[in-house]
Amino acid sequence: MRLGWSHLVKLSGLMLASVCAWYLGYLFADIVPEDSLSSAIENLQSIGEKPVLKAPPPKRQKCDHWSPCSPGSYAYRILSGGGKEKFAKICFEDELLISEQKGNVGRGINIAIVNYKTGKVISTEFFDMWEGDFSGPMTTFIKNAPQGSLLLMVTHDDGSSRLNDGAKKAIAELGSKEIWNMKFRSSWAFIAAKGFTLPDDIQKEKINHSDNSKNRYNGWPAEIQIEGCIPVNLI
Repeated sequence: MRLGWSHLVKLSGLMLASVCAWYLGYLFADIVPEDSLSSAIENLQSIGEKPVLKAPPPKRQKCDHWSPCSPGSYAYRILSGGGKEKFAKICFEDELLISEQKGNVGRGINIAIVNYKTGKVISTEFFDMWEGDFSGPMTTFIKNAPQGSLLLMVTHDDGSSRLNDGAKKAIAELGSKEIWNMKFRSSWAFIAAKGFTLPDDIQKEKINHSDNSKNRYNGWPAEIQIEGCIPVNLI
């Protein structure tokens, strides 16, 4: 009889503890907001998991360079046109000097003149080399660039059909070697200094000729670009 009574007491205690636990759980769930409870459960589940490390997004550099120019340098990037629809661009110190957005790019040879001391643009112009006679005005534009200036040049569409030898000579005198090799629809980019010398280790010129077996666009070669950093203390 004592053994049966003991079992009965234990059973009653167990049932009472279960009812109390259920009731306390009910009260806790009713008091604690559902979102806090879910968050607590997620935190418990995440214990022991390895943290996921995310690399920060790369910082944008001037003129969209992959790596930054050192302090005390000008950043430049010259991109030729691609076919008829992708227009040429000239960027200097993160400012677009010539672009479709600015509305100052055109077929032929596009030129921006920059004051080297201030890093500010002096003037921009494009010269159509498919229609009209603009080799003369372009030669005058180049020769009128003041001493101590940078000249950035790039083609869009075609820059050679009406380019005469006088204009080629004016560009060659600035240091261009490829201007004499310009052909129909060649992509060409060039940067030069007037009155001082640019470092030998920077990109100054590049050319890509039209070749129907290799052209990216129908009748036009792929775009080309040159970019780099120019020290500000050359003069």
